[in-house]
Amino acid sequence: MNRRKFIKKSALAAAGTIGMPYLLPTGLLYARQSSMKAQHVVFVQFAGGLRQQESVLQRYLAGSQTEQVEGNIMYNLLDGKAPEDKIAYGTDDNQNNIVGAFPINPILQTPLQKQGVLFPEVRFSKGGAGHFNGLSTGVSGNYYTTAGLRQRTASPTIFEYLRKYAGFSATDCWSIGQSIIGSRPLLNYSAHPDFGRPYGGNFIAPTVTFGEPGQQHFMDFKNYHPDTDYEMIREVRGFLNKNFTTKGLEIPHLYNSPHEENSIREFVRATFEKVKEGRVTMPPVSDNGDLRTLGFAVEVLRWFKPKISVVDLSAVDVCHGNFTSYLKNVHRADHGIAFLWKEIQSIPGMSNNTIMIVMPEHGRDEAPNSIKDLNDWVSYDHSGSPNARRIFALMVGPGVDSNLKVGSETNPVGDAADVVPTIADIFGIKDRVYGAGLLDGSARSFFDRM
Repeated sequence: MNRRKFIKKSALAAAGTIGMPYLLPTGLLYARQSSMKAQHVVFVQFAGGLRQQESVLQRYLAGSQTEQVEGNIMYNLLDGKAPEDKIAYGTDDNQNNIVGAFPINPILQTPLQKQGVLFPEVRFSKGGAGHFNGLSTGVSGNYYTTAGLRQRTASPTIFEYLRKYAGFSATDCWSIGQSIIGSRPLLNYSAHPDFGRPYGGNFIAPTVTFGEPGQQHFMDFKNYHPDTDYEMIREVRGFLNKNFTTKGLEIPHLYNSPHEENSIREFVRATFEKVKEGRVTMPPVSDNGDLRTLGFAVEVLRWFKPKISVVDLSAVDVCHGNFTSYLKNVHRADHGIAFLWKEIQSIPGMSNNTIMIVMPEHGRDEAPNSIKDLNDWVSYDHSGSPNARRIFALMVGPGVDSNLKVGSETNPVGDAADVVPTIADIFGIKDRVYGAGLLDGSARSFFDRM
């Protein structure tokens, strides 16, 4: 064989490994693209409205109150020294009646910023800075400037792209909500006619399912007789319908296979047993709903080892009327995300094989409202102001550069719509997702912005 023919045949062979279409076990046909960067992705929506001033800018009280005290209260995620005065973000000193007096000990020896890539100035570029628009942009890569609450996104979610184009199963894809309030249970699949429910991810709000409401109605898989337990049946029905009372909505199945349905059933049974026996591993401090959600999220990861998990937090939303509580919850979200990352490293198959992305759904205003808290500190809302459009993104895991910062206050890099193409990039289906033509025009993979 001469050199020219050898090179030609070698090129064809190479093309066969990276470009030829192939059939998935599900029967789907698609063109193989670049290799996967990791087998698992966890996307934490640091939701509730987080200001840059108290996060990446590390200004603590100097960027919001009349107190000139700066410092980093997210020292698991970000690199920087903690505040040394006016400590109000930790656990309470009940003996001396001092709120937030004791900062929570760091979980990670090295902040995630040093382990991965930080985009300190990302833009939430379109529409109002509302929770639904923020959360739906994060999972769909598109903005919904006119859609109201209790509406599914018009564009496909990342769960649908991955199930349709990568052949993921329903239990490969989990949306883990902090609650069932608002439209959170509607973020696991879209209303798009070519995608939708057949490609949806599973949704769970674990503090509802395994918290007091779920324990009351479902623990031990109680059996109710309609003649003697009618009131209880009515109460259970009311609980189940709580988030689906809008006319026309339903509780559909998500095309889990019989094997997956059984696995979910066994997961619920096993987790209730853990709850009853106090064996659910929670973060060292777990005194708010975000932290308990992250504890249960680890249970989901351990059981299913999902390919894609989206976890949303919301406790920082108290900033509308209580700045002190906002600081405490920002500090706790940092604590909980560090716990999540540490626990992932202990899960066989996910350890050293998971990329985690952390991004707030939107920011908050620079100007305060008129509400003051117990420390006489002013509060902040979130609107379409420029400051409410400032967010950050942090990415860590295999194949991700370490200790890299991309962008600055004077040079913003990244958009809130970037997460979907980034996850598609990680799983090797970026071109198919772009090709669907349903992303916002500004959406790009974070890997392509470095």
